[in-house]
Amino acid sequence: MKITGIETVTVSAGWKNWLFVIVQTDAGISGLGEATINGFIRATEACVHELKHFAIGRDPRDVTAIAQKIITTIQDAGHIHRLVMAAVEVACWDILGKHLGAPIYQLLGGKVRDSIEAYANGWYRAERTPEHFVAAAEEVAKKGFKALKIDPFGTARNFIGEADLKMSYDILQAIRQRFPDFKIMIDVHCRFTPAEAIRVAHRMADLNLYWWEEPTNAEQERLTNEVAAQSPIRVATGEQFDHIGRFFTLAVGGGVTIWQPEPMSLGGIRNTLAVAHIAEANGAWVAPHQSGGPVATATCLQLAACTPNYLIQEYFDAFNEPWTADLLTWNPTINPDNGHLSFPDKPGLGVELNMDVARAHPYDPEAYLNIYQEGWEKRLGQPKGKG
Repeated sequence: MKITGIETVTVSAGWKNWLFVIVQTDAGISGLGEATINGFIRATEACVHELKHFAIGRDPRDVTAIAQKIITTIQDAGHIHRLVMAAVEVACWDILGKHLGAPIYQLLGGKVRDSIEAYANGWYRAERTPEHFVAAAEEVAKKGFKALKIDPFGTARNFIGEADLKMSYDILQAIRQRFPDFKIMIDVHCRFTPAEAIRVAHRMADLNLYWWEEPTNAEQERLTNEVAAQSPIRVATGEQFDHIGRFFTLAVGGGVTIWQPEPMSLGGIRNTLAVAHIAEANGAWVAPHQSGGPVATATCLQLAACTPNYLIQEYFDAFNEPWTADLLTWNPTINPDNGHLSFPDKPGLGVELNMDVARAHPYDPEAYLNIYQEGWEKRLGQPKGKG
């Protein structure tokens, strides 16, 4: 079996574009991957086509060799380079699973659980007030979730004023009072200086928050370790890491016990499993980041099925535009009794792309998220003509 071509498909989902990658073979089996990153879809798509010659002509069942060829033949160019590696790698895993008639998680050792708890994200498309956010959280509960993530900080950057901090606290307090048993995660989006992240965490400490995510600048992992050492809320981080070794720095520093590898940004399934193994050896858990499209969700669920120290899964899909439910041939279901997602059970990745739906929603250059823009919480993309 040989790879004969690699195709890219861009899709606009309203506030963000998605990039899907299809690896084709001479055996009539194709594989599906994803290389979504906010604001850089065309750049990543160009990189896929520039590097695809490293994979064409090779046997797709040699998954690791192909991924290493893409990333090591030329100097590692960082995040987008890793996205290309990941998309092709996952697509090759998809082909291998289809060839052998087994889901990817069976090729990686089999299931260690039958479902995974999920937390909702992308749900708070509302005015930034306690009343509006609680109303939005009601919809989260109706869908069966028992956990949610929120950034309540408006457009704060580096520091936050007292009025803005009070509004943020009031929003969280209102959600906590309405849903006393929910897991509430806070996405700080690297907004604050280390000292400010600690100050704000102490202000929020009485709300029984589940984690404090990306509390400060992600350029130096040691800064997050230092925040974690002084934070009254457990700290999570790692979605921006594009090398396995950056997680090792978390292990050495200690304090951060929830690691958030982003499988696409990190280089794919193999690298994410490597992070999970390092985490397990250091008493940490993985909660992979996933703010891309539904193919990336399916990839995470394959990992969740077979990784013992997989804590919980981020889930945007239930709050995307309604038509996105038809983009793939399979979508996970949410168990309302425990807030868990189901796993795909068909060979390979377990999903196929509906090309008619994809083509009906082409790339939109103004579909990206800017968290320092007023009203970003509504996730409407950019005003047309003003991007």
